[in-house]
Amino acid sequence: MVDMPIPSSVPSRAELIDHLIRTRIAGDVATPRENNLSHYRKLANGDRHYWLGLELGDRWTDEQDVLAVMAERCGVVDDPEHRSGQDTIDPELTVGALDRMAAVLRKAAETGERVLFATGHPGGLLEVHRATAAALRAAGCEIVEIPAGLDADEGYVFQFCDVAMLERGATLWHTHSPAPMAAILDGLAREGRPLPDLVVADHGWAGCAGQRGIDAVGYADCNDPALFLGESEGTLSAVVPLDDHVTSPRFYDPMTAYLLDAAGLTAQF
Repeated sequence: MVDMPIPSSVPSRAELIDHLIRTRIAGDVATPRENNLSHYRKLANGDRHYWLGLELGDRWTDEQDVLAVMAERCGVVDDPEHRSGQDTIDPELTVGALDRMAAVLRKAAETGERVLFATGHPGGLLEVHRATAAALRAAGCEIVEIPAGLDADEGYVFQFCDVAMLERGATLWHTHSPAPMAAILDGLAREGRPLPDLVVADHGWAGCAGQRGIDAVGYADCNDPALFLGESEGTLSAVVPLDDHVTSPRFYDPMTAYLLDAAGLTAQF
């Protein structure tokens, strides 16, 4: 792994963009064009694994329409003839989406909302969610405690550092499935507890929450188009485009610091 200096304070917009490019969180990302197009095609062909908990119906059956949204909201190459090789995430779009997410977090803090955090990418985004949850808790929000004893997808849904995840065989699990979030929301309803006002998540955890009408924001890679389609339709409030598993999770720290500062929150690292 290349040793890269990580800003120790809140970066400016220009500094953050430079950092995103250097660490390949955005810019020329590791996800190849072939993988992106394959996922867009599978989503358009109705493979629900790629719908990430959203109900897309027959609205996105043309992969070129999916590509157009991904070019607009994520910054992938918009040329349909570009079939292989390098693909991109526009860092300006990443920071713009962080600003939109920050506005949602600011409102949550100002009104003391109940917020649920969850991740299907614990190897990359756990600390991003943990730090955001800690900042909102310090600002007076209730961080939703999930019900005990939940299971989904042959694993267990549990909470660690205020973030819900899927566990299998004592291992934190990378999952795109909406089933763990469905288990949480159904479990809250069974216990007669209120649903979250806001969900901050990724993958199917965010898609499921948005589909159920809960205000949801999240993170998504350039090969996970469903959440960007959901944002374009208004089902999710903000989706941040990024490579969701770069070589070090510490590379996301400046992004998290920027997000919390833009939301008027104090980072709790």
